[in-house]
Amino acid sequence: MQQQERASGNKPPPGLGSLVARQPMLTMCILAVSVIGWAVLAWMAVDMEHPFAQLTMPVSSKWSVANMLAIWTMWSLMMAAMMLPSALPMVLTFVNLSGRSRQRARGCSFVAAYVLIWLTFSAGAAAAQWALQAMGWVNPMIVSTSAWLTGLLLVAAGLYQFSRLKHLCLSRCRTPVVFLLGQWRAGVSGAFVMGVQHGLLCLGCCWALMALLFVGGVMNLAWIAALSMAVAIEKLAPGGERMAKALGLVLMAAGLLKLVVLMA
Repeated sequence: MQQQERASGNKPPPGLGSLVARQPMLTMCILAVSVIGWAVLAWMAVDMEHPFAQLTMPVSSKWSVANMLAIWTMWSLMMAAMMLPSALPMVLTFVNLSGRSRQRARGCSFVAAYVLIWLTFSAGAAAAQWALQAMGWVNPMIVSTSAWLTGLLLVAAGLYQFSRLKHLCLSRCRTPVVFLLGQWRAGVSGAFVMGVQHGLLCLGCCWALMALLFVGGVMNLAWIAALSMAVAIEKLAPGGERMAKALGLVLMAAGLLKLVVLMA
């Protein structure tokens, strides 16, 4: 394995198209989970009267256990829909570097750890939703009802785009081979640790943008799609780091404008 890693480090990393061609089933599985997440979100947005959709939109902060589970499930599906496509290059690169030995088990362990990070984030997001609803700052569809909250979230997300932590996390996510070879661990358990590390880096990149879901709401598919595209462009597109800073300027301008209007 060490010889393989050294050899891999001396070769130019394969492009995404080549990685997909080598792992078509894994690619389809990851994208299928994302598509299922989008399909469920679209169904909920269209059929808001369905009992499950109603559970995710409690009219007060007096949530039942069913409300909590439904809302956590909704956030988890949303994170899977939004984050898995942009994680595809990292996952495929990891499986490619793992070689044929226990490839499937290591790949599953890596993905499971990555998903676990976002499941945990979803629990935190659900808790934040409850707190904001209890304070009367979001409505049952998680749309901000407070102009102050909207403005502050936009400014905070914009500022974070220029932070050192954002830059560090984004640079690691944009160079899968560098991250993986630098953090390589053997075995299935090692793959799990690497998946956790990547999940934390991904969370470090995107948590502030995900917080903007409290601005537009989780039933606003256009808003969710826009945030997903922003995440994907930052991570995958050439010049993604410059695009992240440009987005930061836009977010700060929008937030400051909102706050200035409030104080006028």
